[in-house]
Amino acid sequence: MTVGVALNASDAPNQVDATVQLAQEAAAAGLRSAWFGQTFGADSPQLAAIVGREVPGLQVGTSAIPVFGRHPLVVAGQAQTAQAATHGRYHLGLALGTKLVTETGFGLPFERPIARLREFLTALRQVTETGRADFQGELLTARTPVPARVPGAEGGVPVLVAAMGPQALRVSGELADGILPYLAGPRALAEHIAPAVTAAAEAAGRPAPRIVALVPGVVTDDADAVRAKATETLAFYEQIPSYARVIELSGARRAADLAVIGDEKAVEAEVRRYRDAGATEVVFSLTEIAGEANRRRTWALLGQLAA
Repeated sequence: MTVGVALNASDAPNQVDATVQLAQEAAAAGLRSAWFGQTFGADSPQLAAIVGREVPGLQVGTSAIPVFGRHPLVVAGQAQTAQAATHGRYHLGLALGTKLVTETGFGLPFERPIARLREFLTALRQVTETGRADFQGELLTARTPVPARVPGAEGGVPVLVAAMGPQALRVSGELADGILPYLAGPRALAEHIAPAVTAAAEAAGRPAPRIVALVPGVVTDDADAVRAKATETLAFYEQIPSYARVIELSGARRAADLAVIGDEKAVEAEVRRYRDAGATEVVFSLTEIAGEANRRRTWALLGQLAA
């Protein structure tokens, strides 16, 4: 099972330089992949491309780019460029996004998100697989009067979706290569998420989907203090209906209840629970929440598990 980490250097004097340094450290610790979030700051495909060039062998991915406010032709160009830059080690993560960010940030109505996701994936896959698009949907048009192929990215781009709800899982199983669930504990993963996306992929005649579980967590000897901090940091997600639902399905009351916090033995046991629940890959986020020493301690353990 691949084990990776989400890298966050947004507080550094130079985010790009600091991200490369963190990625080098992650690779040295034995971690297999590095993932980059997408908000309104750094462009995650560019970060992934730079890191992939600077740190040979490390898989890189975005988790995840909202489909609202973007066009599939533009995202396909970004993804293919990152794929060529990394010689096949880039993984594109997409997300529905949230009503708050979509309507406040982009001034767009957060309407028909599942239909938009389906059309976005359909058009995007045309470009990444053939270098051209000829798609007319209800919400999106994507046509290429000139070729959109990026030499060096002929192998295509793996596409994953931050899907957790039934409809998003169905679309992802049919059209994507896997999913990127976040704050979905082993119970929700095993009982709801993995079966749904796997069944959708099977019905569409696609290979078994990748299930990349993103998990907030850190190795520490002061679990109570770190969990208190995680409770404050993760509270935002409790206000988003899709996350609130999956938190409940996981048997948790708060988002922080799903953070994996404890000593090496406790964290290793939880990683194995995710694997047993159907995760093909585990990516830890928020590893910086308890300071540098605990972050390095966490990475050391995860590197051992990756090996």
